[in-house]
Amino acid sequence: MTIQQIKYFLALANELHFWKTSEKVFISQSSLTRQIQSLEDEIGIQLFERDKRNVKLTDAGIFLQKQWIVLIKDFDQIQKQAKKIDEGITGFVSISYPGSIANKFLPNFLEALNSKLPDLKLELTEPTDENHEKLLVNFKTDIAFGRDKINNINIDYLKLNSEPISLVVPKNHWITKENLSEFSKLKDEKFITAGLHKSTFFASILRNFFNKNNFEPKTIIESDFGGMILNLVSKEIGISILPSSFKHANSENVRFIDLDEEIDLFINWRKNDPNKTILKVIEIAKQINL
Repeated sequence: MTIQQIKYFLALANELHFWKTSEKVFISQSSLTRQIQSLEDEIGIQLFERDKRNVKLTDAGIFLQKQWIVLIKDFDQIQKQAKKIDEGITGFVSISYPGSIANKFLPNFLEALNSKLPDLKLELTEPTDENHEKLLVNFKTDIAFGRDKINNINIDYLKLNSEPISLVVPKNHWITKENLSEFSKLKDEKFITAGLHKSTFFASILRNFFNKNNFEPKTIIESDFGGMILNLVSKEIGISILPSSFKHANSENVRFIDLDEEIDLFINWRKNDPNKTILKVIEIAKQINL
């Protein structure tokens, strides 16, 4: 018994006419007759009562028609799903990302994914950037957005774009782009920043920036979460330095002053991953503007 024989049976059960059915399924009437007879012989059940003028289903045939309609529908759906997976347009992909892209790039990226790969299921994780490599290597994530490329023989990477880092101050703060001629003017300001002693990439960006400007900030609060930092700045507890994309968070009572320093955004993934969807997701990410 084959799937094709079941499909022939269902077509004939619907038409109850050999000649009309043979035309619909694109085989000769004699071939259709042989296929139905072979099916009946194999399962040992008479499916049709037929004479020279009439064809009708037996009771067993009516029962199998109802069951096999569901079977063939499920079978076709499974085939379609498998084809989608093979073509990389469905399935499951886990993505890790830094909080700084959560307000513009990530929503735009997810909107594009939903439009171009509507059947794709996603899992999103926001770890600290020092954990992205471990997540990829351990198959805990499939794609890692990050502020630095991951240098690992088993991981590929691509630079997507760059953006300035910005001094973030309350709206009524005295400092402006015009009067910030030297960073030393901020020596008495209270800073809220990522922990400069940490090994995260953004912490290293800040250390290099401060060293370049011969400046040691008066840090009163350390946090790796940009959203928290923005809230504290808006309450005038201190000032900070963040990637400029945080301005899209539309936090109240904060102002961004772009600095002469840029930070990159990379996408990282495992080399030779058999999940074809990953490469399609990467192609979509390359088309998104920061």
